[in-house]
Amino acid sequence: MSAQVHPAAFVEKGARLGEGVVVGPGAVIGPHVVIGEGTRVDSHALVTGWTTIGRHCHIHHGAVLGSPPQDLKYTSEPSFLVVGDHTVCREYMTANLATEPGFTTRIGSHCLLMAYSHVAHNCHVGDRVILANAVQMAGYVNVDDWAIVGGGTVVHQFTRIGRHAMIGGGSRVSQDVVPFVKTAGSPPRNAGMNTIGLSRRGFSKDVCDALDRCYRIFFRSGATAAKAVADIRAELPGLPDVEHFVRFCETSVRGVTR
Repeated sequence: MSAQVHPAAFVEKGARLGEGVVVGPGAVIGPHVVIGEGTRVDSHALVTGWTTIGRHCHIHHGAVLGSPPQDLKYTSEPSFLVVGDHTVCREYMTANLATEPGFTTRIGSHCLLMAYSHVAHNCHVGDRVILANAVQMAGYVNVDDWAIVGGGTVVHQFTRIGRHAMIGGGSRVSQDVVPFVKTAGSPPRNAGMNTIGLSRRGFSKDVCDALDRCYRIFFRSGATAAKAVADIRAELPGLPDVEHFVRFCETSVRGVTR
């Protein structure tokens, strides 16, 4: 089935729409846009810039994807926004192009980006991420797979949010949030491992117990970060998720929430 474009929509010459794409009334699709098969763009949404949207996504009313970055260094040279498959962008969600020529802002597959959330220039959002209403991300933020960010949370530029982390609503995040943890507040304070979330995603009890022990050594033992890392590796060797936790902490530039 060919694309269905409402008579009141505006699709600029050069845009490429896949099979079964639906474009609603008042929507605007720019000339450099590529939209994958089965994706729906609802009324008065704007998809512009050098933006590629994957298959079977849903761009809701008033969302704006691919607008210029809110960065004075931007020179209008081509930069990119790439959205994966099966991702939902709710009403008035916004995502910007990258700042530097040739660079990419990236949103993964199977994500839910709720109303009024903002993904700034050069952010990388992994797969199956949920950004609740009005989450505001500054530039260069990295959100790993399966993370959940509560409504109204603001995230400082260059911050990393680890996979399977869960951040409570209204938080002010300016340091890295380590994988697998729950955190909330302004500033955030960790509240243990995201055990319920991990079990729902198929993590075994043994792995959850190992991660909980890892958390306690790193955050509750009173040891220095270097000593805690050494203790974790000595006590819990050969576990990929534990090693991922440790490597995330070791490579943090901004420091980690505690």
